[in-house]
Amino acid sequence: MNIEQARFNMIEQQIRTWEVLDQSVLSLLAVVKREDFVPAEHRSMAFIDMAVPLVDNGSLGRSMLEPKVEARLLQELGVGKHEKVLEIGAGSGYMAALLAHKAQRVLSLEIDPELARFAADNLKRAAVMNAEVRQADGSKGALAEGPFDVIVASGSVATVPQPLLDQLKVGGRLTTIVGHEPVMQAVLVTRVDQNAWRTEVLFDTMAPRLLGFDEPPKFRF
Repeated sequence: MNIEQARFNMIEQQIRTWEVLDQSVLSLLAVVKREDFVPAEHRSMAFIDMAVPLVDNGSLGRSMLEPKVEARLLQELGVGKHEKVLEIGAGSGYMAALLAHKAQRVLSLEIDPELARFAADNLKRAAVMNAEVRQADGSKGALAEGPFDVIVASGSVATVPQPLLDQLKVGGRLTTIVGHEPVMQAVLVTRVDQNAWRTEVLFDTMAPRLLGFDEPPKFRF
C-alpha cells in the first residue's frame, strides 16, 4: 500500500467531501500519522471510511471512529492554543494527538486498562508531550482538573451527562454523539452562561456506546 497516496485519498475523498474545509484541520490530518495509532493487524484499515477495531474485533464498542467523523468534530470545536481539553474515551490516542496539536493541554480518560496503555504508548511514540492518558471512568469527568474549555466524548451516549456539562467553562464547547441505534446525531453543546447551554445538531452518524455511561431505564408495560 502506498501510505501517502492512501492518506491523500482519505483527506480529499472522504474528509473534504464531508464539509471539512478548515485548512488547519486538513493539514493536521496530513501530519499526524493515523496508521501509527491503529493496531498492527488492522494497519491496512487505517485510511478507510469505517470504524477500526482496537480490541477483540471492536467488542464492547472499542474501536476508532471514522476519519471523517473525527475530522468534522475537530473542525466544529475550533480548539485554540490556549485551551485545556478533556477527552472521554482515549481509544487509540489518535483523537488526543489531533487535539494536542491544537490545544495547550489534553487529558484523556479511558476506562479500559488495555486501551489506556495502548493510547499512552502511541502518544509517546508520536512524541506528543502535552496529552496525558489516565485510566479512569470518564462518565463523571475530571472535576479536580476542570473547568475545561473543550470536552470531547469520543463515542456515543444516550444523553449528555450533566457532570460533563458542569465542567465546561462559560464559552466552552462539548462534542459527542447522542441517541440510540439506528438514530444518532453528533452535537455541539456550548455553555453560554453559568446556568445555560446551547445545543446544535451537527450531523447524523452512528458510533459505539462509551463504556461506563448509564443507559436510561427501558419503558415496560
